Amino acid sequence: MLCACMSLAPDYQQPPLPVQDTMEHAKSSAALSPDQEAAVRIDERNGPMHWQEFIAEPRLRELIHQALDNNRDLRVATLAIEKARAQYGIERAALFPSVAATGAASRSRTADDLTTAGRGNIGSQYTAQLGFSSYEIDFFGRVRNLNEAALQEFLRTGESRRSVQLSLIAETASAWLTLDADARRLMLARETLRTRKEALILTERSHELGAANGLTLAQTRTTVDSARVDVGTYTSQLARDRNALALLVGDAVHESLLPASVAAAVPAEPPPLTAGPRRSERLASVQAALPEPATSLLSVPQDLPSSVLLHRPDVQAAEYTLRGAYASIGAARAAFFPSITLTSSVGTGSTSLSGLFDSGNGTWSFVPQIRLPIFDAGLNRANLRVSEVARDTAVAQYEKAVQTAFREVSDALADRATLGERIDAQRSLVESTRQALDLSDARYRLGADDYLSVLDAQRSLYAAQQTQITLQLAEQANRITLYKVLGGQWTDGRLEREDVAAAGPGN
Repeated sequence: MLCACMSLAPDYQQPPLPVQDTMEHAKSSAALSPDQEAAVRIDERNGPMHWQEFIAEPRLRELIHQALDNNRDLRVATLAIEKARAQYGIERAALFPSVAATGAASRSRTADDLTTAGRGNIGSQYTAQLGFSSYEIDFFGRVRNLNEAALQEFLRTGESRRSVQLSLIAETASAWLTLDADARRLMLARETLRTRKEALILTERSHELGAANGLTLAQTRTTVDSARVDVGTYTSQLARDRNALALLVGDAVHESLLPASVAAAVPAEPPPLTAGPRRSERLASVQAALPEPATSLLSVPQDLPSSVLLHRPDVQAAEYTLRGAYASIGAARAAFFPSITLTSSVGTGSTSLSGLFDSGNGTWSFVPQIRLPIFDAGLNRANLRVSEVARDTAVAQYEKAVQTAFREVSDALADRATLGERIDAQRSLVESTRQALDLSDARYRLGADDYLSVLDAQRSLYAAQQTQITLQLAEQANRITLYKVLGGQWTDGRLEREDVAAAGPGN
């Protein structure tokens, strides 16, 4: 009863959030109808959004399943949980006495000169005992606080594993989307190279007929060589992306699980060159050949509260560390008070093995011991100060974790606020640049301009198309980032979300 009533650990108090109450830029990126809003509300008690609800693309889902099964970093994090669980079991065992049964037998001969009769003799002794030794009666909560600290470390390790798993899901999805974007860049480079080769064929014919000068021919060849360099660069990058994805998954990635753009970017046989269509039509076909990425938007509730950061695994891990520091203070305080240990046993003993359990041969012992610290040269005070400093450090680390989480979420929301407008503007820029190329090509054919204006328009269109792919990737990566930095959920009494698909282009 006394053991259950006293603990010298200070009462745990969760530090206030060192950030403002609501997130900046936490405005909904897409309005939902009443039916949609009712369909996507989930009560908070249901917990965080599962990644299967977040990832709609079946191929990407299968890859993430493989990553969760095979990734070595996640495996190490899981083994760390097992180690922490075993360590907690060690500390918990100290709450109970360790009972052991022992049996012993001894035979000895006494020298002739050491006996009264002058003759040596042989003595035998047999014992059997059941008891425990050095069991500490935890009056002041030292053992229970050490057990609590081990429990918090076990819980912290579990959150660390969840953090690794969340990062693995986000990194796998990002790697898959990056592979898709680089495949589309390679498609663009290949289509551009094909159209520029066709333009070179026309220019060579014109040069043979005297309609085009040598400068125009040389300029046309530079565009072909530039496109060839880009094709080689993106082919290499595509292979590197596949290697990075395989490392995350922990195994070879089957072709059927890759984005559709990967197979389209590396055709078995290139299409034959033809000089038939006009240049503007061929260049327009480059843009048409690129599949559009998915356009589903991530819906974020209005006035997202900062309290959602508490669901992040790194923040929860920091809080478990803080709770463990409070428990360590209780263990350090208990060292100032007496400690009582008990050693006790019951058993039997005899000089002959056959009489070991005969009546009257019973034995018992009861050895209580009390230890009262009187002078330790300030050792206990120093240990207490170490525990208090560790608690203050854990508070600072907890607050830093919250502040870091707030910044990451705010950055992701800030990007989210402008991504839609930037993508629309870039789409308009691509169309305008393509029209400028058509006009430049028409003026060149009429002799109003030289070929340099056409060359500049081609480069501008190609750069605009590359930037468009980059922005489309950034928009999808931003959804992944939001899912990760919000700890897999965003909760304001309820979870509001749109069915988000991290699907690749052309799906």
